[in-house]
Amino acid sequence: MRRYLRVLLVCMIFAFFSVLYVFSQLASSLETSSIGAGSAARPKAVFQPRDLGHRARKEPGNEGPENQHWYNRYIMRRRDPSEGGAVAAAREERMHLAVVSCGQRLDETLTMLKSAVLFGRRPLHFHVFAEDQLHRGFKEALEVWPEPFRSRFNYTIYPITFPPENAAEWKRLFKPCASQRLFLPIILKEVDSLLYVDTDILFLRPVEDVWAFLARFNSTQAAAMAPEHEDPRIAWYSRFARHPYHGKTGINSGVMLMNMTRIRGKLFKNDMTSVELSWEDLLMPLLQKYKLNITWGDQDLLNIIFHHNPESLFVFPCQWNFRPDHCIYGSNCVPAEEEGVFVLHGNRGVYHDEKQPAFRAMYDAINKAPGPGPARTGLAAVKPGGLAITPCRASREGRKNFTAAGAFSRADATGRTPKIDTVR
Repeated sequence: MRRYLRVLLVCMIFAFFSVLYVFSQLASSLETSSIGAGSAARPKAVFQPRDLGHRARKEPGNEGPENQHWYNRYIMRRRDPSEGGAVAAAREERMHLAVVSCGQRLDETLTMLKSAVLFGRRPLHFHVFAEDQLHRGFKEALEVWPEPFRSRFNYTIYPITFPPENAAEWKRLFKPCASQRLFLPIILKEVDSLLYVDTDILFLRPVEDVWAFLARFNSTQAAAMAPEHEDPRIAWYSRFARHPYHGKTGINSGVMLMNMTRIRGKLFKNDMTSVELSWEDLLMPLLQKYKLNITWGDQDLLNIIFHHNPESLFVFPCQWNFRPDHCIYGSNCVPAEEEGVFVLHGNRGVYHDEKQPAFRAMYDAINKAPGPGPARTGLAAVKPGGLAITPCRASREGRKNFTAAGAFSRADATGRTPKIDTVR
């Protein structure tokens, strides 16, 4: 009898463990299928840029991200799966504007940022790349802007950094720090699209009007810039360049709209090798080949890149990057004559001398603007839609008393800028 009881006990134990094994296998298979179905929608961790715009308001001594690696400006943060969609949607609503500021460009850069906020409607994120000694000045200035200003933007301040093995060479290319813009797609890896502008830019239309060109890109275009000149007979590149350049007159990089996801993912044709190269792998060999033949630094390198890859560039009209060059040999930006100037580019130092009074008048008006709307700035337009007269015409007619109030057009009910046909 005892023998049978022992056999029965062994059988019961065996059956119990068999049932446990079956249940464990079933649970394991269910868990695997659940992970396989949901992994794409629920990432365990993502890289997020550090938003020093918020932190700076709480930590006055914060000077920017730690430079653990020359392009590593991100920290790992675990995201709750439930917030993924909302975070992505909020990020999409915000436009990204980048600028590089070195030397004595603090006030000029702040004036550019002010113009972006003055006339814009959508929220902005400023990416300010500046020399270390300028960081405190930027934060102190931005933090005392009136609250209606501050509610429209976030900002992040970065140190100037280049690949360490060639940092000195990149920094002295053309103007100090100017070539930093070439590395923005590498540094700002989490930013999909970005508008880069020089410090001497003034927005006379909302930033979102420039941003809208992104929607007009075809499937191959990754960046947008304006021509360097309109007439090849008097254009700098067609007369003096000792390197390839885009189109008939070259391009100007002072206003550069980028789909950086496409730039990072594209392989670029070049004249150094039959192998197409990524953006990051292309830059240094390009500099080594052409450094003795280029005059305008990083802008020349961009011209070379898009000479070999014209399908990747969208060219927008000159009124979105209107410069003194459009006046020197007579007014030669026809769209600006017909529709107005939308983005003013005061290179050649014209904001700070008397050579182009219209440029200086616009700069002074925005620089001294005390509040967040045109009604409080002394800019008389009801809806700023561009300059009613081109700076060329104002300067040509000797308007030393030219004022910004008289320069702005009054947009009609549709928001379009009237043609200029009544300049007195």
